[in-house]
Amino acid sequence: MLRTGVLALPLVAVVSAALAGCEGRHRAAPSGGATHEERRSGAAVAVLDLSDGVPEQAGSSLLGLPSKAVTLEDLTHEVSRLGRDRDVKAVLVRLGTARIGLARSQEIGALLGAVGGHLPVWCHADDLSNATLMLAARACKRVWISPASTVDAVGIASQNVYFHKLLAEELGLDVDFLQVGKYKGAEEPFTRDGPSPEARASLEGTLRDMRVAWLEGIRGARPAVAEGAPEDGPYAANDAKGLSLVDDVGYFDEARDALEAESGAVRAELRLGGGAQSGGGDDLSDVLRALAGDSLGTAPVALVRAVGAISMEGGGGLLGEGGGIVEKRLVRTLARLEKDDDVKAVVLRIDSPGGSALASDLLWHALMRIRAVKPVVVSIGGMAASGGYYLASTGTVVFADDASIVGSIGVVGGKIAADHALERIGVHAETIPAKVGDPRAASRAAFESLLSPWDEATRERMRATMTGIYELFLARVAEGRKMPVEKVRDSAEGRIFGGREGKARGLVDEIGGLTDAMARARTLAGLDADARVAVVGEGGGLLDALADDGQRARLVPNPLDAGLVVEKVAPELVPFLASLAPLTEHEHALCALPFALTVH
Repeated sequence: MLRTGVLALPLVAVVSAALAGCEGRHRAAPSGGATHEERRSGAAVAVLDLSDGVPEQAGSSLLGLPSKAVTLEDLTHEVSRLGRDRDVKAVLVRLGTARIGLARSQEIGALLGAVGGHLPVWCHADDLSNATLMLAARACKRVWISPASTVDAVGIASQNVYFHKLLAEELGLDVDFLQVGKYKGAEEPFTRDGPSPEARASLEGTLRDMRVAWLEGIRGARPAVAEGAPEDGPYAANDAKGLSLVDDVGYFDEARDALEAESGAVRAELRLGGGAQSGGGDDLSDVLRALAGDSLGTAPVALVRAVGAISMEGGGGLLGEGGGIVEKRLVRTLARLEKDDDVKAVVLRIDSPGGSALASDLLWHALMRIRAVKPVVVSIGGMAASGGYYLASTGTVVFADDASIVGSIGVVGGKIAADHALERIGVHAETIPAKVGDPRAASRAAFESLLSPWDEATRERMRATMTGIYELFLARVAEGRKMPVEKVRDSAEGRIFGGREGKARGLVDEIGGLTDAMARARTLAGLDADARVAVVGEGGGLLDALADDGQRARLVPNPLDAGLVVEKVAPELVPFLASLAPLTEHEHALCALPFALTVH
């Protein structure tokens, strides 16, 4: 309490002074009146952003300030207010990539479902798990999912690990546990190599009840869902739509615009959550951006650096790269650049081996939105490979050096299973599915687990999902480069090229460096040859601290972190390993350079 109070006093003083100094900044509105983002009144779509999860209690964040996480209490309170606000005509729930437990998803689904009795409620997600699929089904009249997303409708299972052989036979330890109650089973991981009949019966009964509740939650709300579909994933976005698990495939802003049109709303109002792409913005946000050291509005050309592996929430930073290209962070900068009329052109400097396919597609969409209203000039440094080229393809003009690496248009995905290695040292893992009698149920439900490999059916399902993402990648490059998909396909399938070959194939427009790119941006925007260029998005100030405190906590260096060892011993491996990091964060497909390539 004391620290927060001490911090608040100078902050208020600074904000008050800054407000007086910011009046000169103006965003031009069209002749018809205020822009969509500037409207502060009138019929609204209320946006509830749950993408950071919904914990029971929010912990403290950086500097002891309250965390930005939305608690269940926050959500309950906000839902109670929605019905009393006459301006609210509809509700849009943003799930992002949130991981919410099954029981809490059931509760939230019921809570939001009740709102649907008097207001239309839609959901948008960047991927859906078993639990969030049920939440969306129960809560929302329409469910949207991003084009590069997956729906992990794979069924429910429990995976138990047993150490008895390791402890007793390999290490020679005396293991002696007692229990009261034959169904207790807590000592079995240490005294047995698998579950006892009693423990198995107890667990299967619990899983059976959970499965019934989960399936009823989905099928009761979405009767058109194909039989067996909720337990036969994972699915690519369009496949999930074909099975009626979701209704629409599109980006968050497209879902928002569609809901506004259907409900008659003229604006979207963020009512809850972080709002990384809320599209709202207000004067206080401008002040905080100034405090954060953000250069928006100070120069007509904005230079944005996109360096390192691409991830949704900073996984690439676990192996250096200054945090890499983090979708959640970079998309905020891009959204502000799109709306800032003081910025006449954007130069995107890329040096990336790729990474998350989902993050690459979301960033591609944000960059294409900017390109629709002002020039985007791309300058490729060492490489724009795979997901890095996904972003580069958005350029109005694309520059690369002779020695730059471009291409690697392809998708990779997979996992390493440790079950056989663990068996060799006396550790046994057993998967118990909720769906009894289906020999594939265990493998399907545990498809993300490192304790068991894929069976052939799951492998083929993953291949189909990755093929869908690959075709999406080709389509995105074709749209960005304004060339036929078949021409892109000739340079795809993971092939990489130097800058000159990339130019000959239409992947690059000009051979040149950053200086050339900035000069072209000035020309395309009709600016003087000496027009100022400001670097944006590098922040490190107050706004970044407040917005990214949760991620920063995760990225605090640990002396035992294997990534730090790699960075010291074999730094050339860092970009490659960082681009694979999203596989550890529930992502299945990567647009990443499939090897480490360093030229000295």
